[in-house]
Amino acid sequence: MLIKTILPLFITFRWIDAIDIFLVALLLYEFYNLVKGTGAINIFIGIVAVIILWKIVSALEMVLLSEILGAFISVGFIALIVVFQPEIRQFLLLLGNPSFIQERRRKFFFWRIPRANDERLAIDNVVSACQRMGNSATGALIVIAKTNELKEYVQSGEIIDSLISVPLLETIFFKNTPLHDGAAIIVNNRIKSARCILPVSSNNKIPIDLGLRHRAAIGITERTDAIALIVSEETGEISVAKEGTLVQNIRPAQVKDFLEKEFAPHEAAPRKRKVSKKE
Repeated sequence: MLIKTILPLFITFRWIDAIDIFLVALLLYEFYNLVKGTGAINIFIGIVAVIILWKIVSALEMVLLSEILGAFISVGFIALIVVFQPEIRQFLLLLGNPSFIQERRRKFFFWRIPRANDERLAIDNVVSACQRMGNSATGALIVIAKTNELKEYVQSGEIIDSLISVPLLETIFFKNTPLHDGAAIIVNNRIKSARCILPVSSNNKIPIDLGLRHRAAIGITERTDAIALIVSEETGEISVAKEGTLVQNIRPAQVKDFLEKEFAPHEAAPRKRKVSKKE
């Protein structure tokens, strides 16, 4: 039945159908560029998956499941507008830009999906900066992006877009500088922004002695796949947050091993260290 459904589409395929497919692909590609690096990308991929599944079950004439998915998509259209309101607005502004086609024609034909960590992270510089700030009891919160580029959080701070260096990280979190209050975000081996505002975790199991830096680190790793490094201003201890889990009081060598496994899994040495969690 599926073959009988699909076969006529190829027999009656017209040149206007090729243009139709091309325009839909172009719109999806440009919309993807707007939402990539944000939390909305996961919703976008989920919606596309549901639509594809709906078309498959419709072609297979699975009536009940097709009705359920069709109702979900029709009702979810309103929710879709609400969720993607900022992206849709930006997308419409993009379409009204006269340089739209000229700027993006090459990108479309040579499509490449970028990642937030295409370049190898300067792990030694990050670890050395954390160690030096820990020795001087300088509070710090460093967020390192992975697949999610954290665009909404980068824009909340002061844009720097500089290579990672120990003196620069120390200067950002120096107590008398205006940038020290907030997070520094690293994307693609560059310090993209400082003094960034992060979501604070509402997990009531977090120890009450932890401050906003630790709660913000947990919060950003609950919502994204980023890694957060925290240097305590009170004790100088270094902590790591991943997927909403905080590991406290770890040594610089352990931080290096952890980052190598996260950002250079094929180059990391085959050493294994068990990191204990401070209760």
